Amino acid sequence: MRGEVHSHLEESIRPYIDLIDTLRSVGIHKDLALPTIVVIGDQSSGKSSVLEALSGVALPRGNGIVTRCPLELRLKKVPGVNWKAVLTYDKKADESVNSSNFAAQNELAGKGVGIRDELITLEVMSPDVCDLTLIDLPGIARVPVEGQPEDIGKQIKRLIMKYIKKHETINLVVVPCNTDIATTEALKMAQEVDPEGIRTVAILTKPDLIDKGTEKTVLAIVHNKVIPLRKGYIMVKCRGQQQINDDIPLEEAAQMERDFFQNHDYFRCLLKEDNATIKSLAVKLTQDLVDHIEKSLPQLQEQIKKQLWSVKKALKDCEDGPPEDLEGAKEFLIKTLNGFNEEIKSLSSGEPMTEKNMFAQLRAEFKKWNDYLNSTKTSCEYIFTFKKQRIPFS
Repeated sequence: MRGEVHSHLEESIRPYIDLIDTLRSVGIHKDLALPTIVVIGDQSSGKSSVLEALSGVALPRGNGIVTRCPLELRLKKVPGVNWKAVLTYDKKADESVNSSNFAAQNELAGKGVGIRDELITLEVMSPDVCDLTLIDLPGIARVPVEGQPEDIGKQIKRLIMKYIKKHETINLVVVPCNTDIATTEALKMAQEVDPEGIRTVAILTKPDLIDKGTEKTVLAIVHNKVIPLRKGYIMVKCRGQQQINDDIPLEEAAQMERDFFQNHDYFRCLLKEDNATIKSLAVKLTQDLVDHIEKSLPQLQEQIKKQLWSVKKALKDCEDGPPEDLEGAKEFLIKTLNGFNEEIKSLSSGEPMTEKNMFAQLRAEFKKWNDYLNSTKTSCEYIFTFKKQRIPFS
């Protein structure tokens, strides 16, 4: 996939995306919601294949939970340079990205099958990618496998909901063509936070695996006649496992994808409608993101101004420092302690329940603690085995 975006867009889109990337890099997203595209899907829905086709990066694959931390994928179209990628996590940078994603996830989430909220950033610079930033989230799991905490499904949904519930987020839902779209967990979650489908777009994957006779039904979904989404649907056919085993390059796979749609009796119409192929997806997502950023900027600017004014006011109150005379210092201390006590009283009260409320924060921390204990606890079978062997525990 060449990832070419129309030339009249290229000069205008990069500044918008760079602005949001910069704000996220300095931590603004911790206080304010930033416009972004979040990728969600059930396990084995084809998320990794789609992101791999967009970026040219061989992302980790396998069974079960492969993505265990949010992965921010920054694609930058840079003419005249060789392909380059940098992986950043926990204030570290790594340019050997083909396998280091596993190392980064293991370092943040621990070896095994746990998940964490910390963001990993993968920046790809190449003349053959589109200008786009996405955040990939762990695939939705229903049944825990060996070594996973019993509530792994709830942990993943909590992480996904944290991102997709924000009105500044475009939800990119990946759904296989050979499943019943109405029962797809990822689309259900997107509908829960966006019931009118205003900020949801769906990608239909694996069109070569659908049962014969169901083509018209799938086509009706793409044409927005089954579950309407304002941003619509796009169908793609990425490399299958056999093509990966045969080392089929992404460029060749892109041509094979186009040939598939061109020769398909039912789906060839999608090419003319720009509702098929990874290239069409790249163009659509880039334009959707830029439009979304452009609409969000005035509100974001006002929010930043309010935060800045609040911080400046707090700093001004401390500008003079404590009085030097004993009586003035005593009054200053009493005033400071009373203000502190009032703030503690406000944060510890039951109403209103806000994110800054201590009860809300403690619940979240105890939830993390409980998840950690469940993921590291010793099984009863292990204990009984050691007791039977009479091996003393330290």
